[in-house]
Amino acid sequence: MPQFTKLPLRFDPYKNFKFRVKFGNSSVYVAGVSKISALKRTTAMVEHREGGDPSTPYKSPGLTKFEAITLERGVTHDTDFEVWASKTWNFHGGPGAESSLADFRKDITIDVFNEAGQKVISYQIFRCWVSEYQSLGDFDSNANAVLIQHIKLENEGWLRDLSVTEPDPALVNPPVG
Repeated sequence: MPQFTKLPLRFDPYKNFKFRVKFGNSSVYVAGVSKISALKRTTAMVEHREGGDPSTPYKSPGLTKFEAITLERGVTHDTDFEVWASKTWNFHGGPGAESSLADFRKDITIDVFNEAGQKVISYQIFRCWVSEYQSLGDFDSNANAVLIQHIKLENEGWLRDLSVTEPDPALVNPPVG
């Protein structure tokens, strides 16, 4: 028996510039994140065949890998990126204390918003840790640009939060009169 899903209220795709990020269980968004790389997973293919089968091999899914995610933002006095990166490797930690094994991993949340500022999509990314940290970007006296820092987050998977549902666009700007 076919399954029917509710038709969407919106047919225009969401914009890629309305998003925010949270680290861990915090309800506070991380300041100034201007770019996030794509969420991507790849499942390897495993070929196999029966010993007496002369035909082509069968294919089945193998290991799934989740690519690292890069977050970029303009440099400010906010130290969230640096503090988290220092949990993986801390120069001042001393011998045997360079890494904070107890809390170097965090789950993060990426929330996507529509043009009216309503949350429309949310993803949870699990067991992230900083594998690369760039505290200052390139300097160029001839450029007209913002100084950028970034972190690269290794992760062990992600899921879409299906409890975040499509808002009714009629409730944002109700018809007048």
